Amino acid sequence: MIVLNMEGTQLNLASIFFAFLLYLSLKQIITKAQSPTYVGDDCNYSKQQPLSNAYQKNLNNILSYLSNDSATSKGYNYTRIGDNTTKGDAVYGLYDCRGDVVGYFCEFCVSSASREVLGRCPDRESATIFYSFCIFRYSNENFFGKVTTDPWWNHLGTKNVSSAIDIQKGGDFMKRLIRKATNETNQLYYMDGFNLSSTESRYGLVQCSRDLTNERCRQCLEFMLAKVRTCCEHKLGWQVSSASCLIRYDDYMFYLLHDQSPSVLVPNPQTANKKSTSKSRKLIIGFSVVGIVILLCSTLYYFWYKKRVRKDWLTPAYEETLNADLPTIPLITIQHSTDNFSETSKLGEGGFGSVYKGILPDGRQIAVKRLSKNSGQGSEEFKNEVMFIAKLQHRNLVRLLACCLEGNEKLLVYEFMPNASLDFHLFDDEKRKELNWKLSLSIISGTAKGLLYLHEDSRLRVIHRDLKASNVLLDHEMNPKISDFGMARAFEIGQNQANTRRIMGTYGYMAPEYAMEGVFSVKSDVFSFGVLVLEIISGKKNTGFYLSEHGQSLLVYTWKKWCEGNCLDIIHSVVGKTCIDNEVVRCINIGLLCVQEDAADRPTMSTVVVMLASDTMALPKPKQPAFSIGRMTSDDNSASKSSKTPSINDVTVSNILPR
Repeated sequence: MIVLNMEGTQLNLASIFFAFLLYLSLKQIITKAQSPTYVGDDCNYSKQQPLSNAYQKNLNNILSYLSNDSATSKGYNYTRIGDNTTKGDAVYGLYDCRGDVVGYFCEFCVSSASREVLGRCPDRESATIFYSFCIFRYSNENFFGKVTTDPWWNHLGTKNVSSAIDIQKGGDFMKRLIRKATNETNQLYYMDGFNLSSTESRYGLVQCSRDLTNERCRQCLEFMLAKVRTCCEHKLGWQVSSASCLIRYDDYMFYLLHDQSPSVLVPNPQTANKKSTSKSRKLIIGFSVVGIVILLCSTLYYFWYKKRVRKDWLTPAYEETLNADLPTIPLITIQHSTDNFSETSKLGEGGFGSVYKGILPDGRQIAVKRLSKNSGQGSEEFKNEVMFIAKLQHRNLVRLLACCLEGNEKLLVYEFMPNASLDFHLFDDEKRKELNWKLSLSIISGTAKGLLYLHEDSRLRVIHRDLKASNVLLDHEMNPKISDFGMARAFEIGQNQANTRRIMGTYGYMAPEYAMEGVFSVKSDVFSFGVLVLEIISGKKNTGFYLSEHGQSLLVYTWKKWCEGNCLDIIHSVVGKTCIDNEVVRCINIGLLCVQEDAADRPTMSTVVVMLASDTMALPKPKQPAFSIGRMTSDDNSASKSSKTPSINDVTVSNILPR
């Protein structure tokens, strides 16, 4: 029996030891019952050659990191260790467990793969290894977000399928699974079954590497399904896969049920027979009993521990969200990585608190947001960032790696952006020289895709509400990543707009309906994006532009030049030297469409992305843009000057003065 003392602060040591023994016993039973099965690798498709010491070290570090990470994360992760910009020794690594495999199964599969991959693929700069429950992949080239379908493999069952109806229904069924896996939930995997007849059932599973977008996942799965027609449709029990996705189809339930714990396993009808049915049931019952005992022990321990460490500011609902979606990292690790939050490690400060640069033991650089203990506004932003960005994954969104809630510290750990924020480059005379037209257009397009993901393709429909140049970060390849979700809001299905009495944002980027009436929607973000586009092209801030010799806002000045037919007059000299005139004119047109006074006249981000990608699509003529609303505050002047980091949310509250 587990006993808590009168103060509720100690747990009976004997019961903990008993629970630990039960855990080890169950772990051993499950390991024997469900060890991950090696399926194959792609070692023969990469050249064997000696690896540099630096690359080998980074490879060892990434194997260790991903193996350890699998014990705490949500079934997949991908990261880079090393630097390709100067040393060329970067290693990109990824693991992805099957969608139905959670907890210890995933951990054991990934740890097995990380141990085996170097033995099966020695002296390779890139390799992919497949197990029944997971895939493990590394390379010297950045493959994140890219579809890899070559090479591809197929594994066939022994049963023949002669019925055309069986083949047709199976194909239609797999197409339905692909649609389910790539819908707005963005989970990138799906499994289900159907009754082929009164006596026969069929089961299928589709899954993509979860660094992909919905669209690229769909492309990969449809490619694999097309291969089925050439290799496998007349067989039953097949799997077709590549490094980026897999599809599997059989006549027995080969996956774990969604509502089952890892300790309750689904028996395989192909390996079981009538004589073993009773034994299987006994094993399942035995596993279940042991699992329930351990669950009780763990639950009691969890509530005791939660009561001991919970802080007043952290609500139970928020704690549940945090634990479910985001890995934690020990405070001591962060302290060591930032030299105990030293001044030399500090990157800057914002409304949230301070931001520090750190280096983890595996060599990875991180940016650590440290919540100011006296910042009530920062506390709300902290909760928002955890709840939103932990659920979002896109190449144009900054990646939240982990958090830490120990002692009085509230910390968020992000991937480090070596090229800081966009405003650092846009509004600095020297740095601005790096932003030629090709790079500027890439930043505009990438930011648009990030917003489109938030508005239409993510698990949540998210309104950012504070898009601006300082909240667009640039990675080592100058790819833009939207950051700072402290003010973000999620919309429910069917909801198009919302109102708030607490108008917060940054002067010069706020849509008029938001600044004047507190109404915000996806079109509010579109307005901010339009301002950003014109800033990138002109190299001028919308805030304070009227204080220059032009005597008016950037939006009004651009509109005036557009009406005169001289819109190219607004472009920055660096852009002018490298640009293609018609491309710049299209972008100015798009920027003006985005800043229309009436939100209904602004395009959606899906339309913006299409317009940016096409040089033949006819664009609507813009109307007069909204006037600049608000006035400059002292915070506006100082924000960019004091900011030294790509990860600070320098939120400002504008005093609204309608004109």
